[in-house]
Parts: sequence; structure tokens; C-alpha cells
Amino acid sequence: MNRPSVLVLGAAGRLGLAAAQAFAAASWQVHAQLRRADAALPSGAQRVKVALDDIDAMARAAAGVRAVVYAVNPPYTQWDRQMLPLARQGMALAERLGALFMLPGNVYGYGEGMPAVLREDTPERPTTVKGRLRVALEAELRERAATGRLRSVAIRAGDFYGGGHGSWLDLVVVKSLRAGKLVYPGPPDVPHAWAYLPDLARAFVAVAAHDDHATPHRRLHFAGHTLTGNELLAAVEAAAAPLGLRPAGGFRRANMPWALLRLLAPVWPMMRELVAMSYLWRVPHRLDGTALQAAMGPLVETPVAEAMAAALRALGYGATASTVTGAA
Repeated sequence: MNRPSVLVLGAAGRLGLAAAQAFAAASWQVHAQLRRADAALPSGAQRVKVALDDIDAMARAAAGVRAVVYAVNPPYTQWDRQMLPLARQGMALAERLGALFMLPGNVYGYGEGMPAVLREDTPERPTTVKGRLRVALEAELRERAATGRLRSVAIRAGDFYGGGHGSWLDLVVVKSLRAGKLVYPGPPDVPHAWAYLPDLARAFVAVAAHDDHATPHRRLHFAGHTLTGNELLAAVEAAAAPLGLRPAGGFRRANMPWALLRLLAPVWPMMRELVAMSYLWRVPHRLDGTALQAAMGPLVETPVAEAMAAALRALGYGATASTVTGAA
């Protein structure tokens, strides 16, 4: 019996690689589109070294796939110019293939006035450029679905962690882990939505396997882990101790210096983008995953302690970690 097949666009990125691994583990044939030749793909995955804008060549290389996972992530400073055009290329490809288009969503569209609990029917009131772009992207998915051109699903999740480098966890929180210092971007008592990437990737597999052809477009929320800053840092400290990284005097905790960063924003494009989205650390929020669980059945949910330990190991802590003894 032929195995179902999936095309992962942007398979060299953290979400793309996690998706490729999860689909392969579930016995799907994986077609992985990527530009980097050194990306470590799961055994049996077929590399597709074709540019996303070459729709004809991509369609030939991925003929017969049931789902297209859109894991393309343009540079954060280039969203206004690249996000929608790139996504439209992915949509056009899925239309050509007759495949389910799977979009990893986020909470940007709800805006700074978002309620503490976010459900699929929570009104979207974006307050940033990135939020308006995400709302426009999902609106286009619904429009294409309404005309019968495309079947799609948007799976919204919180901030990614796990699966390697490139997240708030490694770029900020544990950047100075070996020096005995942890940095949190917001008030330590505010709940914040996180998504452990291997769990999120397995949710994508479950949704693809339960593709509802009668529903042209779906929005689903992945609950993930909702943690206050204190809870997240406690999980980091607990995971770091067995790796020999806990300082004798305990970790120092610091806050991100947003006041200084706002002064730098006008001349530092990346900081300007981060400052614009900084409300996400001040406004409490969590994603209600009830609908996803009801539609797919029980999903794998890795406990926070286990997920954090795996996330630190994926960042290179552990086997080569040096013990920190002098920090206070």
C-alpha cells in the first residue's frame, strides 16, 4: 500500500525540519523543499532543491502529495515586502497539486487588546503591521477556499521552543546560561503561550491525517504550554541542573531592557520590529486547544520539564557543557 506523502516548504528551518521528522516518524513519504544542502533531514526524505517561485518544477517534483506544510519564514525585518508574496507562491503550488495547504499561525492578529484566552472565534483586532499581515494572509486563505480553489488549515500556536536555534529561548532567555544568567523579556508573573516544536509538528501530522475534505478552510489552536516568566525560568533552571550548568549561588535573573531598546529602535531595524511586538510579553494570553483535541483526539503533550530538557540539549548543552560554579 502506498504511503501518504507530504511536501514541506522551508524544510531547513526549525518548524520545517520538525515537521519533516514528525511526518517521517508517522510513515509519511516526505518531500523536503530547501536551499541548504547541509540540512539534516530524516532518513528517506526526498530533497527538493527547487525555488519556491518555480511552480511548474515544484509541482512535478512533488506530484501526488496530500498536504503542503508551509514552513517558509522570511526575515523578520522583511515581512512587509516578502510575507504575502511568498505565501501566495505556496498557495498557488498547493492549488496546482490539489493538496491541503497547512499554515502555522500565531497570535499576532489579535492585537494588544487580546483577551487572556484565545479561541478560534475570538475577534481579530490587529494593532501592528505584522498582525495586519497575518490577518490578511488568513483572509486570503478563506477567500480561496470559498471559491473552491484551495483547501487549507491554519494551526495557530505560541512562541516556538525546542528543535534548535532561532527562538526567544536561545536568543534571549538562555543566551548567557553558561555564565549563570537568565533573561526574561516580560513581567515574570504574566502568562505567555509557548509551543514545543516536536509536539506542534505532531499536531500537523494528525491534522493532515484527518483531512476533512468537506471543510475547505479550518482554523485550529494548538494549546502548547502556557507559562509565566517565573514558571519558564524555573523549568530552565531545573533542566540545567543535571547538565552541570547550575551555578553554586543560583542563577541570576534579569529583565530585557526595553526602555533602552526603544531608543535604539529607530536605527536598528530588527529591534524596531521586536519593540513593535513587545506587548506580547506584557499582555497575558493562552490558546484554547479544545477544538483541535476534539477533532483529532488526544495529542502528544510533552511535559514542560521533559520538553525544556530536550530543548537545552538541542541547543548543545549537555555532553559538552562546562560546569558553572562562580556565578552568583
